[in-house]
Amino acid sequence: MVLIKSISGIRGIIGGSPGDSLTPPDIVRFVTAYADFIRAATGKARPMIVIGRDARTTGEMVSRLVSGTLMGSGADVMDAGLSTTPTIEVAVADLGADGGIIITASHNPEQWNALKLLDARGEFLSARDGNMILDMAEKGDFIYSGHRDTGTYDFREGMIRHHIERILELPWVDRESIRNRDFSVVVDAVNSTGGLAVPELLEALGVRKVTCLFCEPTGRFPHNPEPLPENLARISEVVRQQKADLGVVVDPDVDRLAIITEKGEMFGEEYTLVAAADYILSRKPGNTVSNLSSSMALRDITEKRGGQHFYSAVGEVNVVARMKEMQAVIGGEGNGGVILPDLHYGRDALVGIALFLTWLAKRRITCSELRNTYPDYFISKNKLEIQPGARFGDILHSLAGKYAGYRVDTSDGLRIDLDREWVQVRKSNTEPVMRIYAESNTAESAGRLAGMIMDDIRLLMDPRP
Repeated sequence: MVLIKSISGIRGIIGGSPGDSLTPPDIVRFVTAYADFIRAATGKARPMIVIGRDARTTGEMVSRLVSGTLMGSGADVMDAGLSTTPTIEVAVADLGADGGIIITASHNPEQWNALKLLDARGEFLSARDGNMILDMAEKGDFIYSGHRDTGTYDFREGMIRHHIERILELPWVDRESIRNRDFSVVVDAVNSTGGLAVPELLEALGVRKVTCLFCEPTGRFPHNPEPLPENLARISEVVRQQKADLGVVVDPDVDRLAIITEKGEMFGEEYTLVAAADYILSRKPGNTVSNLSSSMALRDITEKRGGQHFYSAVGEVNVVARMKEMQAVIGGEGNGGVILPDLHYGRDALVGIALFLTWLAKRRITCSELRNTYPDYFISKNKLEIQPGARFGDILHSLAGKYAGYRVDTSDGLRIDLDREWVQVRKSNTEPVMRIYAESNTAESAGRLAGMIMDDIRLLMDPRP
């Protein structure tokens, strides 16, 4: 079984033995530590915590454990129910809450669940704060509230609608242009809460022709929920059959966005952020940020628009910190995660949809024509299990030595830049594997570069002839 504890929360497969997978005792212990941390950080005896969940079948069970534990720890709970990660992030800030917990394992398969932890700004915790909670959970030195001091529970409806209204208020979202284009859109929401949020957003934007695939929030994922090309054959087929203008794909907690062109082809998950940034930069010049695993295309577009592009370590909290440091007007991650500070500092597929449709409407071109305006880069995404006894740090050190003649960045695993292509090796934050990403100007050369590094790694993990 698998249980992953990190600064951003706790994630694992539901069931099994405590400490080996995500079980009720693990949830209670971790949530108690979080409640104690929030109480200490805010100085409030009765902090308010917003919670919400995706549609996983285990979500209700986990949600009840979370809310009960928070109440037993003296915190007041505002439960938004079925929701999205960005919706809860917006809710924490707009309701003046002291923190938030999102019950979702994001792109992981349905047997997984997780707790994502937010601070009072509705942003993911810093590494320092996350490590403090991990230490508190490990010690388990807890005292719960007496009967007069337990927290309250309030179920709050309408938070998705509130989130959508906040998006519609943005000066960059042009409903009239979208309505006039009379778009036909197919949606794949993988039977999670995107099935509630995305059709409602599209209706609010004036899109009248919407075909929903897998939009019932049953938590029974019809395919692997990660929005990658190999998982999106059905929506690609439907877009072609219906001659739709585009397809929209979100992951279970709606913080990642992938687009399908009118030809039923991938716009490119990496290019979701590129297109959104291109539009924002056309209206509000400035800097951009993406993580070290993201495409060079954002850098090219930013420089073309007169701004500067900066990289950060992988992870939303790292991107956000770098965006604040560099006063970026937009940023995100190459997995389809768009972060627009004018709304909130979090990856948000809903605002990504609104920006993309506005830009497409204003350009008066097709989805595939828009894609053709951007430079062509191809990323090969791979992963390897770390073999028992293998030392990840030693592997990176050996690779850095072998490729010392190139530009090497060790701020997040190891990234090696070779002229107009790069490769990165890093430990996954969400799975017990190492990820090997490579980018080049052709799919073949990207795959070849990734393969070369993976061969090096295999040799280092098993040096026998």
